Amino acid sequence: MNKKRKADVMMLERETTIILRTLYERAESTQRDLAEALGVSLGKTNQLLQETVNQGLLRKLNHDEGRGRNVLYALTDAGRQHLEAHRVDAALVLASGFGSRFVPLTYETPKGLLEVFGERMIERQIRQLHEVGITDITIMVGYLKEKFEYLIDKYQVKLIYNPEYATKNTLATMHHAASVLRGHNCYILSSDNWMRENMYHRYEADAWYAASFMKGETREWAMETARNGAIRDVRVGGCDQWCMYGPVYFTKAFSEQFLPFIESYYRMPGTEQFYWEDVLIRNLKLLPPIYINKQPEGEIYEFENLEELRQFDEKYVNHSGSEAMQLVSRVFGIPESCIVHIRCLKAGMTNKSWYFSVLDAPETPAEYRGKDYICRIPGPGTEKLIDRFHEGEVYQAVTQLGITEELVYFNPENGYKISRYYHGARNADYGNPVELRQCMALLKRLHNSGIVLKHDFDLHEEMLRYETYIREAGAVIPFEDYPEVRLHAEEVFRFVAAQQRPKTIAHIDSVKDNFIFTDEGLKMIDWEYCGMADPLTDLAMAAIYSYMSFEETKQLIELYRTASMGTQEDGTHVPAASDAVTRPVTAPAASGDDVADGGIALRGLGDEEAYALVVAYMGLGGLLWALWCVYKMALGESFGDYTLRMYRYFKDSYKFLRNSGKI
Repeated sequence: MNKKRKADVMMLERETTIILRTLYERAESTQRDLAEALGVSLGKTNQLLQETVNQGLLRKLNHDEGRGRNVLYALTDAGRQHLEAHRVDAALVLASGFGSRFVPLTYETPKGLLEVFGERMIERQIRQLHEVGITDITIMVGYLKEKFEYLIDKYQVKLIYNPEYATKNTLATMHHAASVLRGHNCYILSSDNWMRENMYHRYEADAWYAASFMKGETREWAMETARNGAIRDVRVGGCDQWCMYGPVYFTKAFSEQFLPFIESYYRMPGTEQFYWEDVLIRNLKLLPPIYINKQPEGEIYEFENLEELRQFDEKYVNHSGSEAMQLVSRVFGIPESCIVHIRCLKAGMTNKSWYFSVLDAPETPAEYRGKDYICRIPGPGTEKLIDRFHEGEVYQAVTQLGITEELVYFNPENGYKISRYYHGARNADYGNPVELRQCMALLKRLHNSGIVLKHDFDLHEEMLRYETYIREAGAVIPFEDYPEVRLHAEEVFRFVAAQQRPKTIAHIDSVKDNFIFTDEGLKMIDWEYCGMADPLTDLAMAAIYSYMSFEETKQLIELYRTASMGTQEDGTHVPAASDAVTRPVTAPAASGDDVADGGIALRGLGDEEAYALVVAYMGLGGLLWALWCVYKMALGESFGDYTLRMYRYFKDSYKFLRNSGKI
C-alpha cells in the first residue's frame, strides 16, 4: 500500500469512528450535527454516511423509527464492535509539580487540589471521566504527595510517585508513567486544568492534543496543521493561533511508537528540563498522526496565577484559604484583595519565599501603600532544625548594626517572616575578588561588633542532633564508611577544642546568596543558624558553600585578614556598628590594630595555623551539612550531588590534617 493510499484509509477510519461515536452519544444527531463533529461539508458528510452504511456499520431508520423528515441512523452490531476497538480504557492525571505561579497557596495545597466554584480541580476531572465510563485513573504525584491519598478511597484511583518531580521536567514524568500508557487508549490530563463542559468521550477516533484559539500575540505553543487536521509543526508564539492547551489523548498504537522516543530522550544528557512535548515536536514526522482537537472559547482554563483565579472565582479575592495570605492580611491590616503582584522567589534549601506588593489604593495604610515585600515560610522539618526564638534574638541584636534587611514581622513560634523587598538588589558574586572582599569585610565587622548572643552554634552538638533526627525519621545514614568517618570527626573536634578558640557572633550560613547588594549598601540576610562560635567557622562555610578548594581557601583567609571594615572596595561606606548594643564577649573586642591584622578571628594566629583551623571547620561543616541533607531526604527532598560534595569535604580535610601532622 502506497503512502497516499495508507493515509486515505487512516482518514476514513478516523471519520467513520467519529460518525459512529456521535450517533452512539446522541442517536437523534442530524447530518448537520455530524458535519460539525467531522469538520467537513454536508455533501462530504453524506458521502461518509453512505460509506458507513455500505460497510454495514450503520443502518437507516425508516419513518416509523425516525423522527420527522430528517434521515436518522442507528448503529449495527458491527458498528458497535468497531467502536469497541476505540474505547478509552485509562486516564493519566499529571499532578506531581509544585505550581510556583500559585504561591503562596501551593505551599500548603497542590495546585490540582485548589477549588474552583467549590470543587477541587482534580476531582472535577475525575468526575467528568467517570461520567463517560472511564474509571481506570492513575494520578502521578510528587510534591505534597500525601495530600492526594484520600482520592484512592473516594474515587478508587491509583497513585504513582515521580521521584524526580523536584529536579526534572515533564519528560521525566512521562518516563515514569510509561507503564500506564503502554497498552492503553489513554487520556493525559493536567490536574490543574478546568473544563467548563465535559469534553471526554467513551470512544476516541485517534490521538489528539486539545487546542484553544489565542487572539492577538501569544507565547504559547502554536500548531501548524495539515488539511486533515494532523499536527505538522509546533512553534513558540505567534499571532491569532490555535495553541496546545489542555488534555491530550494517546491511542495504544501512538504510545507504542512514542514511548521509545521518550526513553531515548530521557537518557540523553541535557534533557532534564525538557517537556514531553519537546520530544513530540521534534519527532512529529516519525510518529503516527496526532490531530488538533479544537475547543470552543472558554472551554478549557489553565490558570496562570492567583490573579487569574481571582478573576474567575471571586472566592479567591478575599478568602483564598491560605494561611500565608491570611497572615499578610492581618499584619498589614488589609483585605487579601490588596495583596497583589504575587510571585514565587527562588526557594532556598531551608525555606520558601514569595514576593508581593501592597496595593496602592486609599484603603491600604499609607506606610505600606504601593510598597513591596518578601514573606518567608519555613520548609518541612525546619521546626527541628531551626530554633526560631534564637533567630529572633539574632535579629534584635544585629538590626542595630544596619547590615541586615528591614523586618516588618517576625514570629518566633512558627518562623514566618515578612521583610522589605529591595528593588535592584543582587546576590554577591564570590567569583569576583572585589565583591568577595566586601563580603569578608562585612563578616569581619560582624565578628568584631562586640555582640554576644545567649546561644552558641556548636558543631559537635549539631552533629549529634542531626544523627538523632535521622534515626527518629526512620532513615539510615547511607555512607558505607560513616562509622569510621565519625571516629575521625571526633579526632578533628579534639584538635579544634585544643586551640581554645574565642567565640564571637557568627553567621554560619555565609553562602554568597546571603550577601545582597542594595542601593543602601551590602547587607546580610537569613540568620537562622547564627550563634556564638569561632569566627573562622564563617570563613569555612563560605568556602564549602562555593565549593572552594583548600588552595582557594588560603586566598579567602588573606582577603578576610586584609579587608577594611569601614569602607567597601567601591568606596561606599559600610554601615557602622556604633549604635549596636554590645555586651561582654568571650574575647575582648578587637582594637584598630587587631582589625587591620585580621581582627578577633585571626588574632595571634600565623598563616599556617589559621589555614589548618579553617580546613578543619570546612571538614566538620561539610559532614554536618551532609547529615542535614540525609535528614531532609528522609522528608522527601533531594539535593543532587550536594550531599556527596559536603561529605567529601570532611574526608579531604581529615587527610590534609593528618598529612600535615595536626592530628
